[in-house]
Amino acid sequence: MSFFNPKPSSHDMRDFLELLEKKGQLRRIKAKVDPNLELAAISDRVLGMGGPALLFENVIGSSIPVAINLLGTVERVVWSMGLKNVDELEDLGRKLALLQQPRPPKGLQETSLFANLVWDLVKSRPDIDLMPPCHQKLFHDNDLNLNNLPLLRPWPDDAGGVITLGLVITKDPETSVPNVGVYRLQLQSKNTMTVHWLSVRGGARHLRKAASLGKKLEVAVAIGVHPLLVMAAATPIPVQLSEWLFAGLYAGEGVRLTRCKTIDINVPSHSEIVLEGTITPGEELKDGPFGDHMGFYGGIEESPLIRFHCMTQRKDPIFLTTFSGRPPKEEAMLAIALNRIYTPILRQQIPEIVDFFLPMEALSYKLAILSIDKAYPGQAKRASMAFWSALPQFTYTKFIVVVDSNINIRDPRQVLWAISSLVDPQRDLLTIDNTPFDSLDFASEQIGLGGRLAIDATTKIGPEKQHEWGKPLTRSETLESKVKSRWNELGLSDLENKEPDPVLFGYVIDKLIKQREKTDSYT
Repeated sequence: MSFFNPKPSSHDMRDFLELLEKKGQLRRIKAKVDPNLELAAISDRVLGMGGPALLFENVIGSSIPVAINLLGTVERVVWSMGLKNVDELEDLGRKLALLQQPRPPKGLQETSLFANLVWDLVKSRPDIDLMPPCHQKLFHDNDLNLNNLPLLRPWPDDAGGVITLGLVITKDPETSVPNVGVYRLQLQSKNTMTVHWLSVRGGARHLRKAASLGKKLEVAVAIGVHPLLVMAAATPIPVQLSEWLFAGLYAGEGVRLTRCKTIDINVPSHSEIVLEGTITPGEELKDGPFGDHMGFYGGIEESPLIRFHCMTQRKDPIFLTTFSGRPPKEEAMLAIALNRIYTPILRQQIPEIVDFFLPMEALSYKLAILSIDKAYPGQAKRASMAFWSALPQFTYTKFIVVVDSNINIRDPRQVLWAISSLVDPQRDLLTIDNTPFDSLDFASEQIGLGGRLAIDATTKIGPEKQHEWGKPLTRSETLESKVKSRWNELGLSDLENKEPDPVLFGYVIDKLIKQREKTDSYT
């Protein structure tokens, strides 16, 4: 019996496209479409409707079809992991939490669980594919022309065409441990692109180390992989595993890899397209501006230049891509799924946290809502401080709202009630000045340096209050049961599952998830 749930039997993007088509979740577009602005505009409109993934088969300027919106609903993100529903994501998170901080098993049942975990780790080791589909066609040096790729330009003021869902793979120059990340690449010439990564990312660390050793950094970009691998690469869960092993745990079997033709880096063997190149430390070009997830254009930055000298691909490849912008976008759907995986891991590190929620409307990371089992004064502030340091991605969370465990953190009406009725700004706000921050957040006075705010919206206890609080309004369980038993008699049964008014606070994420479950009927 596997410690993790059964996962997809293939790491091939084409198999996932076939799955989506069988479920009525893929639409083939045969009309000519321009990758400059038009393709992204169409995809954005469909995504906003909760619509299907799209396969553009006739892209102007390229013979390569474009796949987009594959992860455009939470439901499709769940399918990409071989799961059936959103609730299973927390089950996965609980298992990963045990892997993160294992403890000696107690009793035969726990011993069996840990034995299954060890077996899953063994099964998750990468395999080498000696006949990789990604090597079916080969382009060297002068034959390599990146202009033949259907690179999207999503927004009018974007600097140029981009690769957005390529796995950017580097290796530590000393230890050879790989790093797999999802970074934006901007076209600069027929064989060069700049890569946009934050200084804390693995690729940037590898480049600094290569510079200190006086070496070039080898880089591979794998385009058109199974979305499961994209999700594994984008998951910054602090487990001391390589991304390939972590992806294997997600998939339930080892990722099939193959060695690049010209550099010493392994890539997924079923990739549609693979670019091979090097970065010379210190060689940079201007990158940007581009529309980003904040809903604005980012700045222009000097970024490392990758010189590509080889491209391999499958016969008749498919180009997988996406684009950023104000939610909802594919990255927001991915974040919703990751939120559910993070929850058990966060509870393990901060035991008082009952649940947490990162609203999509708040860019899926800028505002966090925590519910805690409050036991002592000051606990809400303690939980806030612990949250900011729990996982690397929470470093950039600007606002935290802490509420009691009886508040439904996914119901904005309840959260707003708690803030309005339980918060005194003179007492319940914790602000921290001049902390390292997201360089894309233009609200900060200094780019890369900003403040944080935690709001204690819990019921005040002990020395937190100087007077008696009003008695909360409640009804007896007897009365509530009586009313419930008479509901049909009163002719009100049709109101049982009526949704709350979403206008009060954007739209409730639970409603969004329910909508995604109905997308088989999309027309």
